[in-house]
Amino acid sequence: MRYFALLASLILLSQTAMAHEASGVAGGFSSGFMHPILGWDHVAAMVAVGLWGAVLGQPALWVLPVTFPLVMAFGGALGVAGIPLPGVEVGIALSALVLGVMVLTAARPPLWLAAVIVAAFAIFHGHAHGTELPHAVSPLAYSIGFVLSTGMLHMCGIAFGLLTRFKAGTVAVRAGGGLVGLAGVLFLIRAI
Repeated sequence: MRYFALLASLILLSQTAMAHEASGVAGGFSSGFMHPILGWDHVAAMVAVGLWGAVLGQPALWVLPVTFPLVMAFGGALGVAGIPLPGVEVGIALSALVLGVMVLTAARPPLWLAAVIVAAFAIFHGHAHGTELPHAVSPLAYSIGFVLSTGMLHMCGIAFGLLTRFKAGTVAVRAGGGLVGLAGVLFLIRAI
């Protein structure tokens, strides 16, 4: 119940912040919070991280969703600093494709390898967030916003992924991975 109250307050906070901006989603925390949610490529990959963690079980259930935002914040710092990273859009598209396939096939690499795969893709997502940072806002508030919404998307993936406890749920989760992978193919076509 405590987590539900926290989630509800974060959602209400972002709604209130947007209501005070004449230009829509802009400024600091609300802009950072909404960035991952409004980009289908980000949503697909971030939900897939949670799904894959749930498919792999403990300790991947928490290792992958913690690794992603930590490394994403590093990628964001690179973007804010103006350090170029080639192929960001291709990397983001590949993240949805690869992570979706991992869920679809129920791939079970060693935990360290799964964490490295997630971390490699997190750098691209973070860099995109960092380079798209509005110049008029606080980089810290923006970063906190995009890290929190990323965590929420991971939690959505975990919640759906826990359906693997049931036979029909396993089919649904793997199908979800297939849809994410297919979306990744479409994102990749658009990126290249």
